[in-house]
Amino acid sequence: MKNPREILSSHRLSRREMLRELMMAGLSATAAGAVLAGCNNSSGGTNASNSGDASPISASGETKTGPIKLGFIPLTDCASLVVAQEKGFFKKHGVEVEVKKMANWLAVRDQISSGELDGAHCLFGMPFSVASGVSKAQGAPMKIAMIINNNGQATSLSNKYFAGVKYADFAGLKAKTDAIRASGKQPTFAMTFPGGTHDMWMHLTLAAAGIDPKSVQVKVIPPPQMVANMTAGNMMGFNVGEPWNGKAVADDIGFTFVSTQDLWKDHPEKALVVNGDFADKRKGDLKKVMMAMLEASQFIDEMKNRGEVAEIIGTKAYTGAEPQVIADRLAGKYNLGGGLGAKDYTASKTYMKFYDGGKTNLPRTSYGLWFLAQYVRFGKLPEMPADAQKMVDDILLTDLYKEVATEMKIAVPNDDMAPISVAADKGVVFDPTKPAESLKLYAALMNERRAKMA
Repeated sequence: MKNPREILSSHRLSRREMLRELMMAGLSATAAGAVLAGCNNSSGGTNASNSGDASPISASGETKTGPIKLGFIPLTDCASLVVAQEKGFFKKHGVEVEVKKMANWLAVRDQISSGELDGAHCLFGMPFSVASGVSKAQGAPMKIAMIINNNGQATSLSNKYFAGVKYADFAGLKAKTDAIRASGKQPTFAMTFPGGTHDMWMHLTLAAAGIDPKSVQVKVIPPPQMVANMTAGNMMGFNVGEPWNGKAVADDIGFTFVSTQDLWKDHPEKALVVNGDFADKRKGDLKKVMMAMLEASQFIDEMKNRGEVAEIIGTKAYTGAEPQVIADRLAGKYNLGGGLGAKDYTASKTYMKFYDGGKTNLPRTSYGLWFLAQYVRFGKLPEMPADAQKMVDDILLTDLYKEVATEMKIAVPNDDMAPISVAADKGVVFDPTKPAESLKLYAALMNERRAKMA
């Protein structure tokens, strides 16, 4: 049997494994914990990204059922998490949750992977970006438990550089971008995370204008810093979620060039993304979290409640943005800025949705395959991963979602592998069963647009 010194010298053991080994070596739980704590203090603490520990350890060596830690980025679409907390839905469903405001998506990625966060309001594309290697992370795999919302993002352009361009005027976007380049400046745009939703929407916007995304600079900027960076002239356009597009208009810095629902109607946007170990070991608690967030989603989708929701998430603890800016776009009423007037999505019901009778929340396999295909299309991956289907299936907790939805009597859509029609890709329908063929069609579409916009 190993002695305690031998156990502590092993770099291959996680904190949990060390504790169990120490107890097997004859130390009491209290003594073992004290030895390990002393070791942590002398070495600067256990590195969660290496250990994979997502939860504290009880005296018996089992995972405790402590507060669940969920992160969020200051965006309007964090609403289902925030409302579940502020309206008491988490408590109603029997879970204690701590919410944590995060500075950027890189921190969200790292803390979900390491287990510092059990989960978060997160970009739907992030787990696919990490699994495929577009973005790197160490620790437990990231899992998607449910989709949080559809729609509600936008590409905003600087008044200084794009004055006179009309809404969704892709020819105008191309002409102005060419003029910027001809003046000796590098056309620079921004998104929020490599391989995330805003990255894809920014690339779709550029591609629709016949602009090769590789011919311009597309940088990463955290959502709350977008308007300040445009004000400082650090980029000329960005794609981000609300309220920051509305804020750019309110501050008279930029205008809304195109909303993402006009690129792809009812597209997936944010998701409840969780640490894989947490999903495995606390499945019952995860189900309760999902139930609470689904109930919050139902509350938010009652349009009469959206003013209250805007007041809640407009507080400093969440977004710190003007509630009226949040409320208007939550209601589907967009002041576009730049002298373009207003756009109203209420009749078409293509505003930001959080529930939509259950249509919003199912994590679909076709969506995951679509994201992987876009990584290839836009040069982030050389080809579709050989195990793309398995990669997507491993990330999506579809069966768990269906279990929760069934218990809550929520209808589950039967469109998991349906072809995807994206308005920005006119004439091209993505077939999730034949991604290679779809990629050929994307290439032909880009060649056609370049010729047309030349």
